[in-house]
Amino acid sequence: MSVRRSLAFSFMDRYAGLALSIASSMAIARLLTPAEVGTFSVVMALLMLLMTVRDLGAGQYIVQTPEVGPAQIRAVWTVQLALGSLLALLCLLASWPVASFYREPRMQPMMAVLALNFLLNPIGSITYAWLMREMRFGALAWGRFSAALAGALVSIGLAWSGHGPISLAWGSLASTVANALVLSLFRPGQFPWLPGLTHVREVLKFGSRMTGASVLGTLSNSAPEFLLARLQSLTAAGFYSRANGLVSMFRSLVSDAVNAVTLPYFAQAAREQRDLPQAFTRVQSYLCALGWSFALGVLLLAHPLMRVLYGPQWDEAVPLARWLALALLFQVPISNCQIALTSTGAAQRVLRATAWQSGCLVLAAVTTAHWGVQVLTQALVLSAAFGLVGWLMQVRAHLGLSLRALAAALLPSAGVALCSASGPLLVLWALGEQPAQPLLALALGGALAAFGFVAGCVLLRHPFVEEIRKMTKKLRP
Repeated sequence: MSVRRSLAFSFMDRYAGLALSIASSMAIARLLTPAEVGTFSVVMALLMLLMTVRDLGAGQYIVQTPEVGPAQIRAVWTVQLALGSLLALLCLLASWPVASFYREPRMQPMMAVLALNFLLNPIGSITYAWLMREMRFGALAWGRFSAALAGALVSIGLAWSGHGPISLAWGSLASTVANALVLSLFRPGQFPWLPGLTHVREVLKFGSRMTGASVLGTLSNSAPEFLLARLQSLTAAGFYSRANGLVSMFRSLVSDAVNAVTLPYFAQAAREQRDLPQAFTRVQSYLCALGWSFALGVLLLAHPLMRVLYGPQWDEAVPLARWLALALLFQVPISNCQIALTSTGAAQRVLRATAWQSGCLVLAAVTTAHWGVQVLTQALVLSAAFGLVGWLMQVRAHLGLSLRALAAALLPSAGVALCSASGPLLVLWALGEQPAQPLLALALGGALAAFGFVAGCVLLRHPFVEEIRKMTKKLRP
């Protein structure tokens, strides 16, 4: 499958899932209180540490290894089954002390339900990794969409019935079950079901470094919620979680879809010894044009976005979303740096860069959490800037990337983002920071932002122009 077709499938898949996620979030935000959402977000933040090690990087091993045979599949299957069983037990045993630590008894049954995810996850994850390697994004789309639909229906249905925050835990389990069932239909017939030990050491060597990086990233990303829940309140953690979720929509809208394609694409390019720095720079220019435009749009339209999506009870999250949008300006290029290093087997460099980025984030959170949630989000902007520096240094050393050439390539992307932001800025000036009709402000701001984005691409001759021309040419009868 070609890269453009893969991207098309990946974007359609992500947008369908995003539509379900937004609809589900809008319903949940009105059915559950900020404290209830904060309770679940803290539980998920705790479990994210276990989720990062649930297959010890075995899936990424399948994507980047030069050859995949029955022996490698058996080794990966062994690692995933063993870790899934162990993590399910750890999650169940930790549920009581966690509930006691946060003085919230509802956390215990939530963690007991979520423990089942670890047992069921290996059934679909090995097929998921193989489909990623083969760039079969149509099959992947079926699995993800089915999982998102099942999770949304169960979560909303139980919350509507008055079951509280545990509704979200049952929805997560339903999502895992649906994903495993659908992906099992695409599992190749020659894939063995019996585990094996032949290549386990090789899998663990690669996976341990990737998992170490994932653990550091998860701990650091969860640190703000942990600290806010303990030093402030679960409500403060809930407001931070909602603001962070709004800004993180870029990952759902663009970054995840692009990374799903660039990981196997960069891996294939490395095996064929193609020009990786040029490919990296081009992908980075696309991502930054989109990501920076999105960040500035959220910065300017945070209030109507929050009102339309989640309702007036979340207004206190608006200033937090603005600061996190500023941090996103620095975070956008990082995802492509990580994919480029992972796809070429540079697991040690991924670990180093993640350690640096995580250290900056945790330091910012620890030193500011006691001052309140807004001060903490302001500090995260500075930590994101320092984190980007660490990633660029590792990519430069590994790929031989010219930072001057990268900066020159990203200047048009910055110009496109400013052109895109002119529309939302005009809406903000005309209707005010807190418009009386948030839906109208959001619709006008979004339409003008899209027009400004296209106009900026044309005026500045951004590489996106070529993609827009090819897309319009295919749409013509």
